[in-house]
Amino acid sequence: MNQQLCLGFYKTKPLWVNEQFGVTQFEFPDINFNNFQASPIPERLRLGHKMEHVFEQFIEFSNEWELLAKNLLVDKGNVRVGELDFLVRHEFSKISYHIELAYKFYIINPEITEPIHRLMGPNRRDMFYTKLDKLKNKQFPLLFNEELHEELKSIQLNLDTVQQQACFKAQLFSLYGTSSTSIRPLNKNCIEGRWIRFNDFNTTEFNKWEYYLPFKQEWVMAPSENRGYVSHYNILLDINLRMLQEKAPMLWIKKPDGILEKLFVVWW
Repeated sequence: MNQQLCLGFYKTKPLWVNEQFGVTQFEFPDINFNNFQASPIPERLRLGHKMEHVFEQFIEFSNEWELLAKNLLVDKGNVRVGELDFLVRHEFSKISYHIELAYKFYIINPEITEPIHRLMGPNRRDMFYTKLDKLKNKQFPLLFNEELHEELKSIQLNLDTVQQQACFKAQLFSLYGTSSTSIRPLNKNCIEGRWIRFNDFNTTEFNKWEYYLPFKQEWVMAPSENRGYVSHYNILLDINLRMLQEKAPMLWIKKPDGILEKLFVVWW
């Protein structure tokens, strides 16, 4: 499962390419999966923390990068003000980087005009534009906090030359039934599936397919046939429960022709 999780992370596209919004996207190193073997990742971690383990494994596997520090805590007195995700150094250029990692699942709401405001978590509690604002105005400035100066000196990190980038990967989901959705300047190759409201999913149109309810860790992966798919009627029992809890689950759809797709069902 950890190998599949790592592969899913690696294949997920960056939400933008090069520089957008004043933030440069980290150019991920090439990984040869014939030689890569995933290390164990603690099961009880939240998905975001598992992604940090995956990123760390890839950095350490690559001969291009040296890991200087990870999850570097920033405290002012007795108050914790944040943490830095990763400090790395490029082995050939010797340039050091502060990398903030994000791995997100966003639905695209076509009712909103501005592309960066269209992206939201399936439960509408996680907005891309607020994450971007936090990244630029809170997470990046932490590097220059006085409390870190001595620690940064110990790893020979020069604040005058360090570069700050984001490794921001995302899976995007367009509204079911829409033909195309413009998300410029974001990366349209991030679109991995569709989303639908429960009342629209609870119709006879969806009776012809089979469904699997993946665990959160499986959201990262490509859908697989080797799962316990059930009928639309049976999956509705599980979906109903999650609607009552105001949780938007992902489904894998298996069609008669063998096509596999991802679909979020939202409660709102």
